Amino acid sequence: MYDVIVLGLGACGAATTYQLAKRGAKVLGIDQFAPPHAFGSTHGDTRVTRLAIGEGAHYTPLAMRSHAIWREIEVETGADLLTTNGGLIISGPEAADFHGSPFFANTVAASQTHGIAHEMLDAAAIRARFPQFGVDDDAVGYFERSAGFVRPERCVTAQLSLAEKHGAVLHRNEKVVAFDATPSSVTVRTDRTSYEADQLVVAAGAWLPSLLPPDMARLFKVHRQVQFWFEVEDAPAFGPELFPIFIWDLPNGKGGVYGFPALDGPLGGIKVAVENYDDATTADSVRRDVSPDEVRPVFDMFVAPYIKGVTSRCVRSLSCLYTVTRDFGFVIDRHPGCERVILASPCSGHGFKHSAAIGEALAQLALDGRSAADLRAFSLARLMVHAR
Repeated sequence: MYDVIVLGLGACGAATTYQLAKRGAKVLGIDQFAPPHAFGSTHGDTRVTRLAIGEGAHYTPLAMRSHAIWREIEVETGADLLTTNGGLIISGPEAADFHGSPFFANTVAASQTHGIAHEMLDAAAIRARFPQFGVDDDAVGYFERSAGFVRPERCVTAQLSLAEKHGAVLHRNEKVVAFDATPSSVTVRTDRTSYEADQLVVAAGAWLPSLLPPDMARLFKVHRQVQFWFEVEDAPAFGPELFPIFIWDLPNGKGGVYGFPALDGPLGGIKVAVENYDDATTADSVRRDVSPDEVRPVFDMFVAPYIKGVTSRCVRSLSCLYTVTRDFGFVIDRHPGCERVILASPCSGHGFKHSAAIGEALAQLALDGRSAADLRAFSLARLMVHAR
């Protein structure tokens, strides 16, 4: 019998398994694939990280703790996980909400609440420092030097490697089909056999709804997203030394675009993406290939008018999955029908930057019954009440 079983070994599951094993727990991690893989939400070379969180100041302690954990892992493993080359958030008077909130104003407020060093830039200052951006005269910018990007595949690999080093048992390419809880234990059934544990952490990402009863499953929507890498005319000008990660609330309600510096030389391009919530899908039925017809509209609408020196040649593209709640917030809570089961869905398109700290919090919750991090904002009950 295990102390804890972790279902899913992506961003959250890998972090949780590592933290549990580090504390000496007898832990089993199970994934239907061999992480890191390209079927869920934890792939694509880079993920944005920032400390002042536009989705709400209550996320900032998680981001700060995650940065510290990744630095600790870098020292222990020699892996290059976190690059703080700076982050620029651009907005203006006609910008729309992003992730369901007044993103720019929330970012500034979070920086003030938590003492995050930053600079406020007007349009002239943005053009002078970052001439790659074609901003309007009424644009405003928030620049945070401590922002940047993390490498999701490397983070997962490093944490799973450390988990095994500390004694965790990992079962890859094994699919969980169901779990059941009694007052004394949890049983997890897979396509091979069954396992028993004192606690279960379900970190199944986009597969979470398929493991929940209908009244809970409907609280999570899965949406396909696409990432594009576009060729740049001058690769050094878009390298991480000169070009920050960026999030841009575009004018006139056009939505948002975000992106990263060029990391792979002249042929690698810069990665950009927009978010699409028009159609819901499932992790098993989603279309994973990217059609050429999807490329040109993104370039014409979100890249060409705003970023100078980027060509229409798409050198790479891939799809990934967002698991989204109604308020774009996380769910980190005990299953209402199974006290020994913890549901972990730090999702809605802004979760990876917090994943290392969430793994630590989940390990504490499973072993100690409480976490040092304040998780009250991530209750499942808030969504179930609103759904009635």
